[in-house]
Amino acid sequence: MIPLRLMFKGEQVQGAPLLDETSRVCMKVNGFTGDRGQVLRVPDDRGGIATVIAGLGTAERFDPLDLAQLSATLPSGTYLLDALPGGADERLIRFAWALGTYRFDRYRSSTTARPAPQLRIESSDAQQAQLAAVTYSGCQLAQDLINTPAADCGPAEFEVAAREMAAAHAATIRVVSDPQELQAGFPLVHAVGRASERAPRVIDMSWGDETDPLVTLVGKGVCFDTGGLALKPLDRMRHMKKDMGGAAHVLALAHMVMSLRLRLRLRVLLPMVDNSIGERAIHVGDVIRARNGTTVEIAHPDAEGRLVLADALAAAAEEQPDLLVDFATLTSVMRSVIGPDIAPFFSSDDELAGQIEAAAALTADPVWRVPLHPGYRRWLVPGIADLANHRADLAGGEPIFAALFLERFIGQVARWIHFDIFAWSGEHKPGRAPGAVAQGLRAMLEVLRLRYPATPPS
Repeated sequence: MIPLRLMFKGEQVQGAPLLDETSRVCMKVNGFTGDRGQVLRVPDDRGGIATVIAGLGTAERFDPLDLAQLSATLPSGTYLLDALPGGADERLIRFAWALGTYRFDRYRSSTTARPAPQLRIESSDAQQAQLAAVTYSGCQLAQDLINTPAADCGPAEFEVAAREMAAAHAATIRVVSDPQELQAGFPLVHAVGRASERAPRVIDMSWGDETDPLVTLVGKGVCFDTGGLALKPLDRMRHMKKDMGGAAHVLALAHMVMSLRLRLRLRVLLPMVDNSIGERAIHVGDVIRARNGTTVEIAHPDAEGRLVLADALAAAAEEQPDLLVDFATLTSVMRSVIGPDIAPFFSSDDELAGQIEAAAALTADPVWRVPLHPGYRRWLVPGIADLANHRADLAGGEPIFAALFLERFIGQVARWIHFDIFAWSGEHKPGRAPGAVAQGLRAMLEVLRLRYPATPPS
């Protein structure tokens, strides 16, 4: 095993107050100071690696996910971390290490894959190790689904993934795909998806003890979004395979909840559609009656995500869950305000919102609460129907409008969270290539663990 030492800038190496002479010389020769991203491989007398020393930068700006670069770049082998850096927990270190090993090579004709480097931590905590492994497996699932091209991840293929998960966790699953049944029970989902050759559907999965509190997860599943009759330009359509990112996040979160066997009754609702162009595509000005009876005027065919979510949220609200959570790649305006890394969320419950923010800090999963400002409900003015799905005059207020639109479909549910995520990164980060990213998942899992802790094994 190769010793791994972590060093804050200007401080002694954690767990190694006295380095050997070779290490000290190598640090001096290479100008190693512990800056963020610095990695020093100290050679042994056979030309191998005697020790790896990694810089963490200043303690105030330490990002544990930067450690993904180690597993992404170090040669195969087993690395022993004998002391955690101050302020970090084992779960995040392990998660970052696993994150650096992620590859999406399904479509490469040849790869130069090497065995992933392994991490061992001295005095490891078994519970933290399990939690890190479950968290990474969920995030990996979300990334794999989002990275998959739309041709290979349509509504039917997503159903297969959901059925495989249900079977793995002994969950029950029902899929509504018959056109007449879908139109009767989920009319907005049917209307958005009817123009596609790939039939729309609603996936409904349940798990857990009937006596436990009900938590319902809803995910936007637009497998590809052309914009419909409001056709997107090419640059905005380029990554629309990720428009089912909300459904991918929900399936991933469900996997983590079931793997950890949290004390809750879980329901998952995934409206899966393509927003396509065709003779049966929804028109501007159409009026459709939603599942809960609300009539919706189609002001914009490219504001379809909130339509499919509306029906699913209405179905969820009929059971009055203790907690209702939805994930969606819903609006793009938010990116110009807070960038791609932060997951915006809306909540109808201040205590719950505070728990999410605290969990985000604990799990290095940045979020930002956006207000459901009640004064903006005036934006939901009726035209010829109860609601319109879009207003063109709101500019930066579009994410709040969308959230307030969805709020009209949650009935009397007291605790509701809406994540408006991006689920994508276009830049290289330490140990992480551009592509799909999981956002808000670690924070939300931490909240669920807090509110519905698993029963300790007897």
